[in-house]
Amino acid sequence: MRATESLATRPATRLPRPVVIGHRGAPAYRPEHTAASFELAIDLGAELIEPDVVVSRDGVLVVRHENELSLSTDVAEHPEFADRRTRKEVDGQLCTGWFTEDFTYAELRTLRSVERMPALRPTNTAYDGRFGILTLAEVVELARCRSTADRQVRVLAELKHPEWWDALGMPMAELVSAELRRLGADRADGTVVVQAFDPAVLRDLRARLGDGSPQMAQLVDDTRTGDAMVTPSGLREISTYAQAIAPSRERVLASAASAPRTRHLVAQAHAAQLAVYCWTLRAENAYLPEHLRRGDSPSDLGDAVGDALQLLALGVDGLITDSPDHAVRARTALTAQLV
Repeated sequence: MRATESLATRPATRLPRPVVIGHRGAPAYRPEHTAASFELAIDLGAELIEPDVVVSRDGVLVVRHENELSLSTDVAEHPEFADRRTRKEVDGQLCTGWFTEDFTYAELRTLRSVERMPALRPTNTAYDGRFGILTLAEVVELARCRSTADRQVRVLAELKHPEWWDALGMPMAELVSAELRRLGADRADGTVVVQAFDPAVLRDLRARLGDGSPQMAQLVDDTRTGDAMVTPSGLREISTYAQAIAPSRERVLASAASAPRTRHLVAQAHAAQLAVYCWTLRAENAYLPEHLRRGDSPSDLGDAVGDALQLLALGVDGLITDSPDHAVRARTALTAQLV
């Protein structure tokens, strides 16, 4: 597909140009979910920053990749919390560690962030211990402080494991809707866009916040459940409560390889008046297909710009990426072809 086709035919209801979304900030360069990571993502050109949202024991919405803390914090180095180490089943898998729901917010504030993937991103370990755990409210405030009259920075908040919190008596939709109202972020044109894999929590939020509720994106996994979501009827159903879908880059590319230009997933989503945000772009060879790898090590950087370009050429409306600078370069290159 030519770049002119993908951008010139973008539906009127879509964004005027593809957006760059800093996945947990800019974790290719700073430990994820830290203030430094989010701030760098904005500096590198991201229009949205994407935190994952979990819950503390006292119901505070905090941002971590998962509710298990050992990979992204120094909790194991705190002897006062040694007895909190436990084993739980998360997403059908047994997981041993420390969990946010067993800590008050005040206790979580004593922990420090560390690089979650030190083998692939060893330079990020230089920042271990420098930053604490943020709340959703702090990320929203950061985005607002970095917004200007010419550039609004927004937050794409992913609600993690809503069914887990419901079972613990901390309904995520209730907590999130109350917090968005408190922050004045409960409107469609507000600072926050909400995404989740579970459609029930998005429907619940919309019911609680009304027709003028924040924009929402339905995350789509690579299972049979996701397959059903991206059928024509599934996409129409999603359009009744969300404004976007967020499939994986693998799903988007596979669809384009197997269907005519007018029938692949992005085109079908646009026909259903849904934007498409694609996850997750990473620059390391470990996450790239063979033809885009450069060098011999899994941690070597491959052709991340080329990866982004092929997705933008298919007409995606947003790239969720660990390295926003690469996505910005790809978008600039694609736009230049129209001049």
